[in-house]
Amino acid sequence: MAEITASLVKELREKTGAGMMDCKGALTETRGDLEAAVDWLRKKGLAKAAKKAGRVAAEGLVGTAVEAKKGVVVEVNSETDFVARNEQFQGLVKLIAEAALHNGADIEKIKKAKAGKTTIQEAIAGAISTIGENMTLRRVAELSVASGVIGTYTHNSVIDGLGKIGVLVALESKADPKELSIFGRMLAMHVAATNPAAVDAKGIDQKTLARERDVLADKARASGKPTNVIEKIVESGLKTFYKEATLLEQAYVHDPAKSVAQAVKEAEGKLGHPIAIKGFVRFALGEGVEKQEQDFAAEVAAAARPS
Repeated sequence: MAEITASLVKELREKTGAGMMDCKGALTETRGDLEAAVDWLRKKGLAKAAKKAGRVAAEGLVGTAVEAKKGVVVEVNSETDFVARNEQFQGLVKLIAEAALHNGADIEKIKKAKAGKTTIQEAIAGAISTIGENMTLRRVAELSVASGVIGTYTHNSVIDGLGKIGVLVALESKADPKELSIFGRMLAMHVAATNPAAVDAKGIDQKTLARERDVLADKARASGKPTNVIEKIVESGLKTFYKEATLLEQAYVHDPAKSVAQAVKEAEGKLGHPIAIKGFVRFALGEGVEKQEQDFAAEVAAAARPS
C-alpha cells in the first residue's frame, strides 16, 4: 500500500477538484492508487472525468518542423523557464527538430545525427556546459502523408515553431496544398485547445473505454437504477464521452455551432476534394512530469546557514 502523503492528496485534488477529505478517503479506499482513487471519486459523483494531459511541470520548449509531407514535434526540457528565452537553447531545439525531420522519431538515432561538424548529442552537451543547466531530449513524434499536408500550430510561441504546446495534424487530400495548410493550421489550433484523445471512437484505447463504462455503470447502480436502465445510461454516457474526447465529434472551437466533422465537410466543399484526418500529435510542455516544488524561503534560509 502506497503511503497516503499530503502531496498525494493534493495531486488527487488538483486532478479532480474534489474536497480534501474526499480525496483522502478515496486514497484510503484504494490503498493509495491515484488512478483508482480518481475513478472512486467519479463513481461517487465527487469528481469530473480526469484529464489526460496532467499538470505541466517541466520547463524548456516544444518545437515543430515540417518539410514536404512530413512533420515532427520534439520536447526538450531544461531546469528553469529562463532557458526558454535563451537564444542558444532556442537554436538547439530548432536543430533537434531539423534532425528529427531527417532521422525519424528514434531519440538515440537523433542524438547520433550530424549537425555540422558535431552530433546532436554533442550540441546538447555543449549547451549544458555553456548555459549551466541540465537539458534532455525527452520525446519526439512524427507524422506523414502520401498526399496532402501536415498542419501545424505552436501555442505560446517564443519564436516561430517553438513554444509551450506543439501540434501536428495529418491531412490526406488532393486539395491545393496552400489552402489545405490553412485549414490544417485551424485544426491544429483546435487540437491545442481541446486535447482530444483520438480522431474518432475507433481510436479510443479499449482500456480507457472499459474504464469509462465501469464508472458510468457504477454511478447508475449506486443511484438504484435497474439493470436495463443502467445499460441505456451507459450508452448515453458514452455518446457524451465521445463528443468530448474524439476530435471529429468535438464542437469546433472556431465555430462551436458545428462539429469538427462538419467543419471538414465544409472545407471539402470549398477545396473541391475529400479530406481525411489521418492522425494528430499534441505535445504540451512537461505533461506527465512532476517537478519538485521548492520552498524559496526555506531555500534562502538554508543557504544563509553557516556551513
